[in-house]
Amino acid sequence: MHDLVVRGGTVVDGTGAPSRTADVAVDDGRITAVGMLDGVAARRTVDADGALVTPGWVDIHTHYDGQATWDEVLAPSSWHGVTTLVTGNCGVGFAPARPDRHDWLIGLMEGVEDIPGTALAEGITWEWESFPEYLDALERRRFTVDVGTQIAHGAVRAYVMGERGARNEPAGPGDIAAMRAIVKDAVAAGALGFSTSRTIAHRAIDGEPVPGTYAAEDELFGIGAALGELGAGIFELAPAGVAGEDVVAPAKEVDWMRRLSLAIGRPVTFALLQVSDAPELWRELMDESLRAAEEGAQLWPQVAARATGLLTGLHTSYCLFDSIPAYQALKARNLGDEQLLEALCDPSVRDAIVSFEPEPDHRAALERAYQVNFVLGTPPDYEPGPDRSLASIAAAAGRHPLEVAYDVMLEGGGQGLFYFPILNYASMSLEPAREMLLHPRAVAGLGDGGAHCGVICDSPQPTFMLTHWTRDRTRGERLPLEWVVKKQTHDTARLYGLGDRGTLEPGMVADVNVIDYERLQLGIPKVVTDLPAGGRRLVQEAFGYLATVKSGETTFENGRDTGARPGVLVRGAR
Repeated sequence: MHDLVVRGGTVVDGTGAPSRTADVAVDDGRITAVGMLDGVAARRTVDADGALVTPGWVDIHTHYDGQATWDEVLAPSSWHGVTTLVTGNCGVGFAPARPDRHDWLIGLMEGVEDIPGTALAEGITWEWESFPEYLDALERRRFTVDVGTQIAHGAVRAYVMGERGARNEPAGPGDIAAMRAIVKDAVAAGALGFSTSRTIAHRAIDGEPVPGTYAAEDELFGIGAALGELGAGIFELAPAGVAGEDVVAPAKEVDWMRRLSLAIGRPVTFALLQVSDAPELWRELMDESLRAAEEGAQLWPQVAARATGLLTGLHTSYCLFDSIPAYQALKARNLGDEQLLEALCDPSVRDAIVSFEPEPDHRAALERAYQVNFVLGTPPDYEPGPDRSLASIAAAAGRHPLEVAYDVMLEGGGQGLFYFPILNYASMSLEPAREMLLHPRAVAGLGDGGAHCGVICDSPQPTFMLTHWTRDRTRGERLPLEWVVKKQTHDTARLYGLGDRGTLEPGMVADVNVIDYERLQLGIPKVVTDLPAGGRRLVQEAFGYLATVKSGETTFENGRDTGARPGVLVRGAR
């Protein structure tokens, strides 16, 4: 008798093989059989007739480093079928941590990843100093998902070099040797890799660039050598120029990454997005990655399923009305959400805001904002055409854009949102994103779960991959379902050395999604105040996940948390 059988579903097993009708049997947290198991008994069954059955998603780019120390659910990622996630990206994390550097590490994470510092300060109980001790702290917890993590350059540099490291002063040979030893100990203890950031867009709350932003090659290669010595771990980074701040640096970055991978014999994965000032640059970097692979280097550009887009509304970090004096005066009163909504319903307040006339030197910027802010809509539209822009909707209705914006943001009790794509949308289309995903060196990532709490909510990308790319897209070609499933299960797991998951095959960890594919839909992002100390964050639900099974236990059923916590710390590759 099996522990669990998922019966009669359309199995897309993560290998890229064609879908087929089959049952999936589970015993002791592992898949033991996939096929027609009629008449085979089971202690529990999940009826998957008419549903899609896939492996659980493996999300390799999140920032739940702090949240994992107090939160067992790790939403919104877990709401979207993710069963394994990786934290510690982009050079920021919370270990190693000297006792007198806790506040500084919080400020670093708050500045770079827009996670409320008050929530981190209230939520984290510091049970560690070294990185292995941080892993021990995570190992004492249980989650809805498995959690793997990386050791971050920012924390390592500050731990070894103190203020010199925090202020990006050059590292000497002794500093580099000490950092290499710490990273080697961390990977030996179970870190999945090492991460760094080199983009000036990543800054601590005090405005200083992330430690390591300007690290010289001797530092990068010296630390990377730790991975080579162990023959384990991945080198992850946000490279210089990734946010469009420099269109010359990226090619130089790819060159040293190629040489690093060859020197240490380990994979290097780096964030890659389309930038408006050089909309074809991503093609060059993809081609360079392919040429590097021909030389034996392992370069993996990490790409997104959609545009990096700011969500703007009344309760987000950025609002279209921020420059309007009448709105500034209203916000200065520090009203609660209900009081703010009540005030905005006052006709005199409305008139004061929508009648705003900017100074001539500000007018062009505001007009541009009307053109690049799109009504998100219900269901949310992440590939909007020009007709969805605030400017176009206002023109079609014969109204001023501020009037339209006012009404949109009051929808849903003040939760209405605009979508402002800033990366991956230079051509007002997701066609570049589709081409990036299809590139043979590309890996799917950059969802940033747990981060950018006040302005971005991209962690639902696994659901978006299914809904938009395999079923709903109307502005261009779609992608094959089997390919999309493999892209965010088998491929992401294998990049991080997690060879025990990502496919529905005997012997694999029993991570399974049962999905009503026709009904699968993203909800509307909304702002909630459920972080410690009342911290705000954007979350987004999904509708259509009938069940998510983690290591043989059902963690979510019809979108409802069952209370099961089978998820554990993932120590090292397997």
